[in-house]
Amino acid sequence: MAHLKGPVEALAHASPGEAQAHSDTAFPEYRQEVERIWNHNSAHWDDYMGEGNDFVEVLCWPAIEELLSIQPGQLVLDIACGNGLTSRRLGRLGARVVAFDIAQEMVEYARKRSMPEDGDIRYFVLDANDEEGMRGLSNEKFDCALSNMALFDMAEIEPLFRSLYSLLKPGGHFVFSMMHPCFNQVLTTLFGEREEQDGVEVSTYGVRTVAYMTPYMCRGQALRDQPLPQPYFHRPLDALLNVGLRAGFVLSGIEERAFPATHPPGRREISWGPNFSEIPPVIVFRMKKS
Repeated sequence: MAHLKGPVEALAHASPGEAQAHSDTAFPEYRQEVERIWNHNSAHWDDYMGEGNDFVEVLCWPAIEELLSIQPGQLVLDIACGNGLTSRRLGRLGARVVAFDIAQEMVEYARKRSMPEDGDIRYFVLDANDEEGMRGLSNEKFDCALSNMALFDMAEIEPLFRSLYSLLKPGGHFVFSMMHPCFNQVLTTLFGEREEQDGVEVSTYGVRTVAYMTPYMCRGQALRDQPLPQPYFHRPLDALLNVGLRAGFVLSGIEERAFPATHPPGRREISWGPNFSEIPPVIVFRMKKS
């Protein structure tokens, strides 16, 4: 058996593409690639995602809505808004929404999908790490901010947290949902096993991972048949949360979300769904400006 000396060596032997270990949480050399690939994949993403899927409806949005606790008239920043899915939901809750994405093509889809009944939404094309651009989004402080399933797509997150701390009102909060870095990352594998116990066939489902502690970049497919694989940026929980804590935030809420055992099964047995009801593929945080 080959001996792996540590997480960097494990990454070097990982199967999904060229996983590249990193000593920090920032990968600035990939910022332009992120923009290029999300523009290229925007039509496929909009067509596939539309107004949501099971991950949105069952896992992300219920926790987001609870942790944000939107009040009518509040000013909300939607970060990496994609095709405007969450922006429209926030607007229908009565929020005044400022939304942006790094991909111009994505923002165009968001504008096309947004209707007058979706409320007050303003869309911009902006890199979340452009601190000067972030300061120009509004003359008014934000009540809260949201980033739905996007931080792991960002090559850098430190500038975003710094900007948010200055853009939010005192007591304002930032809610962000993510693929759970412990259980749902490019270098984890879902598995199912069957065995006979006392004449009865028993099925066991679980997750296997080859790396967690070391931040890394690895390309993967967010959606089936998307034109180009995209860079994912894995950060362990301590590295991720410490970025926010150093910026001045405090952690004020957390939800780990799994599909319930009663959820209808998917088309494939080995996929996130009722067979994995004890393993959360999504985690949602709320960080508050102290």
